Amino acid sequence: MSKKEYLTVGELSKIMNVTVRTLQYYDKEGILCPSKMSEGGRRLYSSKDIVKLNQILSFKYLGFSLDDIKEKIFKFDTTEEVVEALSQQESIMEMQINNLSKALKSLKTFKDEVIQMQDVNFDKYATIIELIRLNSKEYWVIKAMDDTVIDHLRETLQNDFKKGEELFLFYKKVLEETLEMKKMNISNTSDQAIELAGRWWAMIMDFTKGDMSLLPKLMEFNDNKQIWNPEIAEKQEQIDEFIGKALEAYFAKQGASFPQEDKENE
Repeated sequence: MSKKEYLTVGELSKIMNVTVRTLQYYDKEGILCPSKMSEGGRRLYSSKDIVKLNQILSFKYLGFSLDDIKEKIFKFDTTEEVVEALSQQESIMEMQINNLSKALKSLKTFKDEVIQMQDVNFDKYATIIELIRLNSKEYWVIKAMDDTVIDHLRETLQNDFKKGEELFLFYKKVLEETLEMKKMNISNTSDQAIELAGRWWAMIMDFTKGDMSLLPKLMEFNDNKQIWNPEIAEKQEQIDEFIGKALEAYFAKQGASFPQEDKENE
């Protein structure tokens, strides 16, 4: 060194733009130990220590862990070993970049959903984020659902989002069948419509697991279409009256009244 043979830990931290605590940690872990200790017990670093610190910081910048730097990098003897380590780190960083890119896309999508929801609900947030992460396009369902229904779903599905998606796909299939039946001007009290209504009711019972207290919540969900997927909301709007009449005919054929009527007559 031109002016001083040794630098204190504070002087080295300023020159290399690292914290004193970092240098103390490197010393404790045996990654970079000072060349000398003063009579007062102060750490003193030589020019060789500066070179080694620069090497550590350079490999750390490339994403290598301190353990890798200490246990592998500085023990390599051939260029082949260095190249192999760099290739492995390259693959790791490419994966991290890909993951970060996906996370950024999910973040932007979720931010838009929070703006639309206008509701601070971290339980819903977590579920929506998980569905976005799984590339599900149906996270709007959670956004529109009551907390009671979400709790029921979580309990019955046991966080099996694939099963939940299968249930939703079945709903869309029956929705399309109902829409086609209505377009064909088939009577909503015909045997064909009653059979379809039976499948609607079976789907509802599968969803609720027979918990009739959830029916009013599902009716509220159906009425709250402004935050549905626009395409599905439009289709459901078109068949609401049709399937309602078909369900009434289905229950009449069973010798029972429509559950909604029971509620209104209480």
